[in-house]
Parts: sequence; C-alpha cells; structure tokens
Amino acid sequence: MNNPQRVYELLLDYAACDSRVEAVNIGLVWTVCKAGQCGLAMSPQLPTRTLPWSGSLVGKPLRELCGWINEWDAHQATVGMAAINAALNAQPLPAGLNLPAGNLAVFEHFLPQLLGKKVVVIGRYPNIERYADQIDLHIIERQPNATDYPDPACEFLLPNADWVFLTATSLVNKTFPRLAELAQHATTVLMGPTTPWLPQLAEFGIDYLAGVEVIDAEKLQQTVAEGGGVRIFETGVRYRVVEL
Repeated sequence: MNNPQRVYELLLDYAACDSRVEAVNIGLVWTVCKAGQCGLAMSPQLPTRTLPWSGSLVGKPLRELCGWINEWDAHQATVGMAAINAALNAQPLPAGLNLPAGNLAVFEHFLPQLLGKKVVVIGRYPNIERYADQIDLHIIERQPNATDYPDPACEFLLPNADWVFLTATSLVNKTFPRLAELAQHATTVLMGPTTPWLPQLAEFGIDYLAGVEVIDAEKLQQTVAEGGGVRIFETGVRYRVVEL
C-alpha cells in the first residue's frame, strides 16, 4: 500500500459534519461518542490518570474530535474513531443483513463458508475457540494467551489465509494499512463495533463490513458506562453484515 494515510483521509472526508458533541464516555471496554447519533470504538486497555482534555469535550465540533483519529495517543485516537462512527451513523447505513443477537453472530453467519478453509482472526473474541474443531483457526492477538499467535505472526499467516477477520480496532492503532495489504489475497471481513459504515473501504481489499447498528442509544450508553463488554449485544446494538 503506497499511502497508508489514505484510509484516514477517506474516513475524515466522509465523516465531515457540523454537529456538536453531546457526550463522550470512555468505558472499561467501549468508548461511545454521541452527537445526534452514537458511535463506538473499543477503549484502550491502558489505565491512565492523566487525560488532559477530560471534561472539555462536550460542545466541541464533532469534526474536531474526528480528526483525533490521526493521533498516536491511544485514547485520543479511540475518541476520534468513536466520533467518526457517530458522524457516519447519522447517515443512511448501507444495505445489509441484520444478524441474530450475540457477540459471535458474525462467525455463525460465515461458518458454512469457512469449513475446510484457513481462517485467521485478528483479535480474540470471547468464546471464539468453540470453532477450533470445525475450521483451521488461527488467532492473532496483541496480548496473546497460550493458544494465540503474537502480532508478528501476521506477516507469516495472512498471505496464506483463505479468510481473514480483521478487527476494526486496527484503524485506531494504525496497523490497518499493513494488515489489509497482507490479507489482499484472502476474503477479508472488517468487523467489530469499531467498524465504520464506509463501503469505500473496498478500495483496501475489504470484502465485507461486519459492524453494529445502534438500536437503543440510551441502553448502549448505560451499558458502556457500567463497564459492559459483550453485554452491549444484549442491550444496545446488533451486528449487521454488508457485502462490498
């Protein structure tokens, strides 16, 4: 990929709007930004007591926070991604298929196509190991457990994969351009609540978007504020799949 900045330019172009930020909540697992609509991103797993901008975000132009996606500070970039998703969620969502409730609904949906295939998942999803006896499953995780592969394995596993499920948190931590490039020969699904509803991501070899639709913004915000992880799939969002 010649210009890794291109994907961020694209996100900011399509997320540009004049809304004002109504609320930002950085929960234990998810960060939510509300500006008319709610947008989500996975919170950094980095405890901190020194966020200098805390208490100053409400009322700012949403486009200002969207610009934080270019920052290298993990918390700023996360807020930036949540703000981008809030802006994109205010637009009509691309046509897609709503999935049954559950944090593994995406894998259940694609499972018949994965049988006998080499499947690489970037990011560990709770209980995903249940599929290990049905597919050739390889999980790459930044904080790997005994059965996961560490980050550097992507250079070896992705070029030979049949299917790649790529966490949209890769947009936040800036690994997306390289991971998308490595997965160019695979069928690639960009997935998770951090996923932006932007069909133009097909330009980077993404075949499917598997993100979430907010169905109850109030319950979503409450669940995030109360430390919810997979609970958001029972209260505030549902997965949907869009083929690009």
